[in-house]
Amino acid sequence: MVDLKFTDLPGTWQHFSFTVDELSEDLFTEGIGFDGSSIRGFQKIHESDMLLVPDPATAVVDPAMEVPTLTLICNVRDPLTLEPYTRDPRFVAQKAEAHLRESGIGDTIYFGPEPEFFVFSDVRFDQTVNSGFYYLDSPEGVWNTGRNGGTPNLGHRPRRKEGYFPAPPTDSLQDLRSRMVLTMKEGVIPVEVHH
Repeated sequence: MVDLKFTDLPGTWQHFSFTVDELSEDLFTEGIGFDGSSIRGFQKIHESDMLLVPDPATAVVDPAMEVPTLTLICNVRDPLTLEPYTRDPRFVAQKAEAHLRESGIGDTIYFGPEPEFFVFSDVRFDQTVNSGFYYLDSPEGVWNTGRNGGTPNLGHRPRRKEGYFPAPPTDSLQDLRSRMVLTMKEGVIPVEVHH
């Protein structure tokens, strides 16, 4: 499969896929059409035609896909002029980089995500007309220190506000994060550290 990716105006990944036999050299110059009115922050319905033009320098086989999939990041273009689309976040970043270089402010710019997240064993939430709640639980939670919960409480749990850099075995998710990092690196996503 071939998977074309781009981001909407707020920065959420969008994509669509097709079989590899549909891939041609023309795709890298002429692009492929899509409905821009279905993408947040892009076009109105009466001017919805847009183009995606893949950047071959971004090609990578996605290690997270069960079906072998070539992923390409695309530039969004106007279908009539072939000019870059002004609301494409990738184009905005390219313009910022060019401005810094041309103005002499700087010659290097770094853009990148910081994927920060928490892993919970139980997450529940609801929102109704008269109430709302969320409930989070983790075996490492300080509130579980005195509770067995089905597994022996064999050691120290992080104290309140001290769970940032604990070492194993207090940090019980070291192996999970290590496997995630190795998978990301297979997909050519650089990772500096995890904790």
